[in-house]
Amino acid sequence: MKRVLMILLFLASPVWAVQPDEVLEDPALEARAREISKDLRCLVCRNESIDDSNADLARDLRLLVRERLVAGDSNEEVKTFLVDRYGEYVLLNPRMGGSNWILWGAGPAMLILGGVGGIAYLRRRSRAAAPGEAALSEDESKRLDEIMNR
Repeated sequence: MKRVLMILLFLASPVWAVQPDEVLEDPALEARAREISKDLRCLVCRNESIDDSNADLARDLRLLVRERLVAGDSNEEVKTFLVDRYGEYVLLNPRMGGSNWILWGAGPAMLILGGVGGIAYLRRRSRAAAPGEAALSEDESKRLDEIMNR
């Protein structure tokens, strides 16, 4: 019973990707490294922070973040360094500015454009004349009578 309980506790505990050999001795620098790591995307796992990822590239990025902090960089300088090196995709929350305005605005713009198009279609459709029965000409009526009376 004790073994089962230990196994369940082990499986229920969170898995930390940061290895003990990565942790900095200075608690303040380690806290800063963890804060920065939460905002950086693992380029292998896609939507997972490098702090949570077990991928080798995520480990390399965590070590790089700690290396830059030990060198004296600020949090923003570390992020800027990584963005310059890997592109803005490395950020879990992209910055609002520059070409990202197009990405941020594309969704709402398409929604508005679709709504305007739908309203215009419905208004045009409601104003259209209802199709009525077209009256037959005299020749057509005679021809129809001939066909029907055969």
